[in-house]
Parts: sequence; structure tokens; C-alpha cells
Amino acid sequence: MQTMPAHAAHHDDREIETLEEFDATVSARGTLAGFRVQAVDLTDRTRELLTTDTVGAVFLGCPMREDAAAKVRADGALVFPPIPDLPFDPYRGRVYSPDELFASLPDGYESTPDALAYAWFQRTKADRDIFTSMLRAVHDDSVSDALDELLVGARVVGVMGGHAMARGTEAYAGAARLGRELARAGFTVATGGGPGAMEAANLGAYAAPFDDGMLDDALRLLAKSPSFTPSISDWARTAFEVRGRWPGGGASIGIPTWFYGHEPPNPFATHIAKYFANATREDGLLARSNAGVVFLPGAAGTVQEIFDNATPNYYESRGEPTPMVLVDRAHWTQRLPTWPLLQALARERSMESRIALVDRIEEAPAALKRLGG
Repeated sequence: MQTMPAHAAHHDDREIETLEEFDATVSARGTLAGFRVQAVDLTDRTRELLTTDTVGAVFLGCPMREDAAAKVRADGALVFPPIPDLPFDPYRGRVYSPDELFASLPDGYESTPDALAYAWFQRTKADRDIFTSMLRAVHDDSVSDALDELLVGARVVGVMGGHAMARGTEAYAGAARLGRELARAGFTVATGGGPGAMEAANLGAYAAPFDDGMLDDALRLLAKSPSFTPSISDWARTAFEVRGRWPGGGASIGIPTWFYGHEPPNPFATHIAKYFANATREDGLLARSNAGVVFLPGAAGTVQEIFDNATPNYYESRGEPTPMVLVDRAHWTQRLPTWPLLQALARERSMESRIALVDRIEEAPAALKRLGG
């Protein structure tokens, strides 16, 4: 079964994202000229900064003492200082973990970093302040950079579906089994990172290393809090209860957004790339699903994702078309007749052999393998 690629091995050689990398670079190279140092606390590295060449270096949100900062600036380095009183770090060097976003959940969801970042977004998104919009953009770009580093060499399958699918339902259990099977087949599962079908697929990937009975037990436990309404706190606590009982589950990706702030991220995605801009998030999720996408029954959001994915496949703007599997014939031919339009678009193009409609969720992994050649 595939594990996520190691984080730091693949980023740009000039990027320094941890204190260990900083120390190793200074001792091995004797210079920081031209390096990018990202969100590393350098308050205890004053001597190194005062005695090392930093010409052309860039320091992004690195706390440092005033004399060090003055010397670095005199060298001609660019210093982007940490921003006080922000509930998030715009210069972060890696994606989020569930423990980070849900820290202080025992005090209630509203006191978590996730909820505080959303509250900040609510306060600032309409004020047309160039500074706050720049901070959001820098944050989202940092998250994209970290996500790309994380996914080098991974075969990513996106699982799309609505947030309304409740825990305790057969549909939720099916989506979880799908995530488990994809993970066991060596794929990295990526979802929109929210509740419902998205959570179920991330849960399945989390369950992949355990015996089959674990998922059944986890589903029973989760059914106690079927939805994130009325209480996000109860919903999230139940998920952490499952993670606590079965620690060390399989890795997967969640790509949620604070744009839909009423929808919390789910704690079963081990790596969470959370964005302020929903458009960046939508496009990033589909663009990174290089081994195909499975579309579970959903409403307007899922329909939009189908055609957001179909367009680059139609024009081959991202290279070869990637597999698209739609699940639930009645849903996609009668309730929301997306399939006939997708078929019509694909006709006589290379994407025609890369689309499939299946009736049952259990058929999706085989369809994906078949379409992927």
C-alpha cells in the first residue's frame, strides 16, 4: 500500500522550512545567499545570522532579534516579518494536520484555530483592504507549494461528493469502503476535505491498514453524531474518538476552504490543505487528481466539479485526459442528467475512452483501473 512521499525531500533546494534544515545549510554551505527561509523561528540563531552571508536571501515570517534583522537587511535580504495577532501563519511551510486545526477542541469548536481563521476571514473579506487580501493570497500560495511538495510521485485519485451524506447511512459506508479500496490499491485519496461523502472517503483511506472489521466498528461509533449540525464540536469529537481508538491510520488528503466556513474540515484526512479562495481550492483539487476522479451523487457543487474536470480533459490542456467515473446511474441520468452531456462532449475525442458511468460504488475502483489503462 502506498505511503505518502516524505515531506522535505522534494522541495526546492533553496527552501529552508525547519530549524534543522537551517542549521544543516549554514554548517554545510557556510552561506544563506539566495536561500528562502520559510516560517522558521530564528530568535536563537542571532550569531549565525550575524556571521553568515545573506545576500539575496528572503525571510518569510521568521521571528528574529532586531540586530539580526538589521544586519540581514543591510546585506540586501528581504525580510517579510511575522504578522502579529493573525490566527494563521501566511508563510507556513507545510499543509495542516487535523490536530493543528482542531487544537483546543475540548473547549468547543469555536475556540479552535480553524474556527478562529474563519472568523478572521468573515471580518476581513468584505473590507477591501489590500493588506488582508494579500495575506490570504500569500497563505494560499504557501499551502499550494506545500501540497505540491507532499504529492511528488503520488498517484492521486479525487473523490467528489456532497457534504449532506450523513454518518450511519449505507451511502456513507459505501463511500468509506471506496476510499479504503483505493488506498489499498496504492492510490492517494484526495477529497474536498469536508463532511459527508468527503469525510467518508478520507475515513476509508484512514482505515486501509487495519483489518476489515475496524471500519465497521468505526462506522458504528460515528453514527452517534450523524451530522456536523447542530454541533460541530460533537461531530469532530466523535471523529477524534475513532482516531484515538485506532491511531496511525492510512494517509490521505483533504482540500477544504474557509469560503464555506460553516463546513468544518474532517479529521480523517491526515494532511489538510485549507484555502481561503474557493476557486484556487477547486482547481487545485482537480488538477492534482492525476490518476482520475470518482464522482459520487451530489448537487450543484458536484455538477460543477464534473465540468471543471471535463474541460481540461476535453482540450487536453493538462496533457492526457484523466479517468472520470460517475457513480449512480439514476442520479446522473435522471435526477441531474449530467452523463448524457459528458458523453456528448467526449464523443470522438481521446477523453471518450476515459469516462464511465457505474451503478454501484463497489464498481468504481475497477472502472478507474480499466480507464487508466
